[in-house]
Amino acid sequence: MLRTLLGEPPAQWDGLLRETAEAMETFIRLTEERASGKPGQASRFLTLAIWTAGLLRSLEELEESLFAARLFAGRIRHDRWSELSDAEKQDYNRHVYFDKNAYIRMFSLLDKLGTLLNDLLGLKTELVKPRFSYFTVLRRLRDTRRYGELEGLLTSLKESKREAMDRLRTRRNMEIHFMNAELQDDLKAGRRMHGGPGETGKLENLAAHLSDSEEGWDMVLGTLRHTFRFACEWLRRMP
Repeated sequence: MLRTLLGEPPAQWDGLLRETAEAMETFIRLTEERASGKPGQASRFLTLAIWTAGLLRSLEELEESLFAARLFAGRIRHDRWSELSDAEKQDYNRHVYFDKNAYIRMFSLLDKLGTLLNDLLGLKTELVKPRFSYFTVLRRLRDTRRYGELEGLLTSLKESKREAMDRLRTRRNMEIHFMNAELQDDLKAGRRMHGGPGETGKLENLAAHLSDSEEGWDMVLGTLRHTFRFACEWLRRMP
């Protein structure tokens, strides 16, 4: 959708993204089959199908937000606010919007996946923590020791992206709970709008932010892929 609005051709989903989407689509089909074959459990399986369809839409929205954030960042040729043309300032503001949209969506998508995984595997994470995140569910998965293969894959992926995800979480928390992340950057670097000596007026490191977002994307995509490949096999083995 965003690509069309920006005059770009539609995305071609291939590689790991295509594999992940196909695993999610297969899971939707399997849950719908279960719902029709087990009337007593139809509501539960249809709920899982609806949740997964929502996750698939969220994945598409995240991919497009990252695309737009990269696109607008790529149009900025200077690293100080005072040096930006009016067009670059507009592109900078657009980049901030889509970058922010992307990292907020990453954690939202993971938390929705945690809700699905908790229900699917009967982990009862809500008994440990009434309002839980994906990472709480992952700890619960580890503590139950019932699905070691899946837990190992998800934990390994989480650990490999820990530093980038920690930085993204900090920015997300600032945005939601404290202040806009870019305003916090202003406090660190000096008041960008007014310029000045030294680091004052210097833009935040867009390349570093995009690098973190790419690692966050890898984390989300890999987590979805591992989860739904496991979930499809889990459903197939159910009596």
